[in-house]
Amino acid sequence: MTRSDPDLQLSCDVLVIGGGPAATWAATAATLAGARVVLVDKGYCGTSGVAATAGVGHWLVPPDAAQREEAMLSRARLGGLLTDRGWQARVLEETWTQLKALEGLGYPAASDPRGAAVLRIGQAPQYMRFMRQRVKRLGVTILDHSPALELLRARDGAVRGARGVRRQLAVNWQVHAGAVVLATGGCTWKSKSLGGDVNTGDGQLMAAEVGAHLSGMEFSSFYGIVPRHTSMDKNGYYGFASFTREDGSPIEGELFGSRAPLLRAACEGTVYARLDKAPEALRPVMRAAMPNFFMVLDKLRVNPFEQRYPIDFVLEGTVRGTGGLHLSDADCSTGVPGLYAAGDTASREVLVGAATGAGAPNAAWAVSSGTWAGRAAAEHARLHGSAPQPLTAAGRSGLTPNAGRGPSAQELERAVQAELLPIEKNGFRSESGLSRSLGVLDGLWTDAAASGSDDLRERARLRESVAMLAMARWAYASALVRTETRVMHTRVDHPELDPAQTQRILCGGLDQVWTERDPELPVVLGQERIAS
Repeated sequence: MTRSDPDLQLSCDVLVIGGGPAATWAATAATLAGARVVLVDKGYCGTSGVAATAGVGHWLVPPDAAQREEAMLSRARLGGLLTDRGWQARVLEETWTQLKALEGLGYPAASDPRGAAVLRIGQAPQYMRFMRQRVKRLGVTILDHSPALELLRARDGAVRGARGVRRQLAVNWQVHAGAVVLATGGCTWKSKSLGGDVNTGDGQLMAAEVGAHLSGMEFSSFYGIVPRHTSMDKNGYYGFASFTREDGSPIEGELFGSRAPLLRAACEGTVYARLDKAPEALRPVMRAAMPNFFMVLDKLRVNPFEQRYPIDFVLEGTVRGTGGLHLSDADCSTGVPGLYAAGDTASREVLVGAATGAGAPNAAWAVSSGTWAGRAAAEHARLHGSAPQPLTAAGRSGLTPNAGRGPSAQELERAVQAELLPIEKNGFRSESGLSRSLGVLDGLWTDAAASGSDDLRERARLRESVAMLAMARWAYASALVRTETRVMHTRVDHPELDPAQTQRILCGGLDQVWTERDPELPVVLGQERIAS
């Protein structure tokens, strides 16, 4: 090893990094495939991250060919024709199969208005508590409050584990494994979106350090709606909303696409919302399904169905956006031997294209990609073994021992946020603005090479800031080369969609960020390919 010896050292077949739905489904699948599994989470598995605070609905379509075809085509249209029907069909089938299986595992039953039993996973705390208990019953070793800082790789380049810190104990940990699944979530750049401040792009940074690529990073500019001065970003219910300006004039436009009309109005003044389009009979159901949303409005003494109230917009980045690690195969491999990705860590372009997956597709992606990644990781470990061998720590920026010459974690964080959070910069992009921000971010990357700390907690915070910086550079570099406006990616200097750019954009690199157009074209309509 190239760094100090760990205080805690474990070995297993599969190491899962993360603690949300994708991570617990990966741990479950790997264990059921016969693997010994360790799961590490920077928070408390089952309660940290965006899913734990959400109302959880899944993209569930019955196994009817016509219904599924229409569901896939609808997502393709919404997503700017960047989806892939093969992946979509697999996600629909796997999600249906896995969630139906929960009925026989003791998941609390629900019923429809007529009293018939139905599968309903609507309350995330209940769902995530069940998933944590399930992986524990299966024998998974869980390390809570234990963020991973860097991957470990063998001489042949294969990923063979990771190392990190245990925040509460201020000690190092290290896990040797036959394979690793990254399920650390996306990146919100600590925008204060609900549950999102733990989502800082950690897994994407660690993967890039061993040579993995990313895709769809330009689709990272989704701004969620919150009641003013809160973090309650529940977007689905705003499909029932009317939006107005201060003077009462209406604001028209898409809700789950670019949101450009709403964002422009927000740059000019206060925007108001009222959920007056919700049918009277549905309103009690809405309250019961998402009580935390209404609890906030009740505290503000607002009846959202009858009164308009001021709203703000908070960047939800790649959590509601799309970009992430590029998957090289159907088993959720990253192209780096022994390394797999699931959930928000991976790009969802194949599922939802350039649009947000909102809640349901994203939740289905967590179930399916987590299951596939866990199975594949278990098989990789079975074939290649998991015996300890000479390993090298792959981490770079933010891990320099006895450093302090570079910026601190807080300084890096604030500087990155200044370029990413403002709607004027990220919501409305241009060549000049993107180039200017990239110049700032590239300079920060150079400075961060000299950053480090002997304090383990500060080291973890510094790696978060470095990951946010890396994600910012990949996002803006990709946005710079997509010279068109497509769904959530808005270029004010290229306001029209360009059919010739119906391709995905790959990116990667650390000191030098690179981008290229993916030669593999989307397949969205039967066997017909959308020409570039």
